[in-house]
Amino acid sequence: MSFPRRALISTSDKTGVDELAKRLVALGFEILSTGGTAALLSERGVPVTRVSDYTGAPEILSGRVKSLHPRIHGGLLGRPDNEADRSDMEREEIGPIELVAVNLYPFRETVARGASMEEAVENIDIGGPAMIRASAKNFENVAVLVDPADYDQVAGELESGGVSRERRYSLACKAFAHTASYDAAVASYLGSRPEPEAEPLVFPSMHASVYEKAQDLRYGENPHQRAAFYVEGGTRPEPLIGQAVQLQGKELSFNNILDADAALELCKEFDDTAAVVIKHTNPCGVAVDSILAQAYRKARACDEVSAFGGVVALGREVDLETAEALSETFLEIVVAPGFSDEALGVLSSKKSLRLLALSSLDAPRDEWRPGGYDTKKVGGGLLVQDRNMSLLGDENPRVVTERAPTEEEWSALRFGWKVAKHVKSNAIVYAHPGQLVGVGAGQMSRVDSCRIGIQRAVLPIEGASLASDAFFPFRDGIDIAAEAGVKAVIQPGGSARDEEAIAAANEHGMAMVFTGMRHFKH
Repeated sequence: MSFPRRALISTSDKTGVDELAKRLVALGFEILSTGGTAALLSERGVPVTRVSDYTGAPEILSGRVKSLHPRIHGGLLGRPDNEADRSDMEREEIGPIELVAVNLYPFRETVARGASMEEAVENIDIGGPAMIRASAKNFENVAVLVDPADYDQVAGELESGGVSRERRYSLACKAFAHTASYDAAVASYLGSRPEPEAEPLVFPSMHASVYEKAQDLRYGENPHQRAAFYVEGGTRPEPLIGQAVQLQGKELSFNNILDADAALELCKEFDDTAAVVIKHTNPCGVAVDSILAQAYRKARACDEVSAFGGVVALGREVDLETAEALSETFLEIVVAPGFSDEALGVLSSKKSLRLLALSSLDAPRDEWRPGGYDTKKVGGGLLVQDRNMSLLGDENPRVVTERAPTEEEWSALRFGWKVAKHVKSNAIVYAHPGQLVGVGAGQMSRVDSCRIGIQRAVLPIEGASLASDAFFPFRDGIDIAAEAGVKAVIQPGGSARDEEAIAAANEHGMAMVFTGMRHFKH
């Protein structure tokens, strides 16, 4: 018994389905389809057989059951080269389905806009994942398409004689990843609600995430470690390092990506035009200025020695003047929301310099939908916390000394506090308005961080302000800063010896403010 060539097309995302279907019809395929996809194809002049007509079973339960039928799944799972399968298919008059194009109900988009539990449940696709998984399991005989980006290439292979086994296998892998990601989203959503109508938990009973490999890396933190970079699926309006596009330069390394992420996340703290220089995930230069090139030069001036081989993030598109400034120093990476043609012309001479382009940083922060999780893997487990998106506690900052900061000191304090949030603990930051002066990072003792920040400062400390990511357990750090000429301090407060730190500041005529919020970064 012979059967016509068949393809099944049933999509939520209708991008490109009419063009795919027309090319398949031209090759002699019969198109099976359901619901809105069938209606769209008919409107576009594509001959379509509705699945309900093919199976002889009507869509029921308000569309919940459409494709769950032996004639569909037998056609997807049947192996024409298997004698038993072939016998069953001929007896039941089930023809093979050679190609499937299916993508799923928009569950993530539905819950992201705050839909009710009832609406979310109705957007849990059942038939779609079943067809995708069946097709992917039978990749030896079926090509399964879950991404419109693959339509053209697969149609082209069919027009050239057939879809290769290698292509069918890669499509199957992509399909299983697609359904795994979808199921993970459903599991996380339902697991965050102990009861259907309950308020969602911050941390669901199951933490399910699926990432797609973006690229293999040269090596990990060290040359003897292997590494790869995986990115989250979907799109978000917030600029993230996982969405960056590399325009030129050597292959990215594990440490490159960590440093670029650190630079970008700090750069995003500023509404003004900012420049950030990172070395080993800590900032060694930060500045803001109305002119991007000036912001970069001021940031680099904080520690030009450490800036050598550093990673730079910039808050605006790189122009010619900034590109010329960047080219003066050996850098590993520059990440920015775009590069002008003139800038690319200058930087293209730096063949090893990696340029990473992002979406604009100008969009309002509330449109970024901040949230999600910050995770850290440990032996045998995963630490999960919400992202640190805040700067100050309620009703803060609060002046706790006899003297309040001057307007200039307030500017330096606010700037330094943003920087301190992104420095490894124990973190001490010295700053002037709009410019980082010195950093003490990652020390076991806070007073050592105070000393190191002063010792490493190239720019004048006199008159600077100090930001500390956590409280001062003793007054010694305040005394050291005062001796160096620091005039104002911003810190969380909360120590049993806060009064000693406040008394020390008053003795030195310093201003001190409490933020009510700590910013440890490990």
